[in-house]
Amino acid sequence: MSDWIGLGFFILVVIGAIIGLKVISKPATRTSEEFERNAAEGTTMLGATMNALQEMMNPEEAKAKETITQMKEGRYQKKKREGKAGGTDNSESTSETEKNND
Repeated sequence: MSDWIGLGFFILVVIGAIIGLKVISKPATRTSEEFERNAAEGTTMLGATMNALQEMMNPEEAKAKETITQMKEGRYQKKKREGKAGGTDNSESTSETEKNND
């Protein structure tokens, strides 16, 4: 009799596991608004840690991300504004110098 009870228990566990996996494997239907809202939320501490670890393990990828960000912002390969407090770059300062020399 106890063999039948044990066999029934294992069959219930297997059936429960199969049903549970089917329920878990269904993709959640979301609208694009929900997706954008979830993507805009801040990263978790675990996510930030994993990003930092990935940058340490693969510095080329981190450099590529920075380059992509610079290109999107329109400041890729532009000279940094250094020197004067007004923040003029080299092209403006040379044209001012030429005006002063004339």
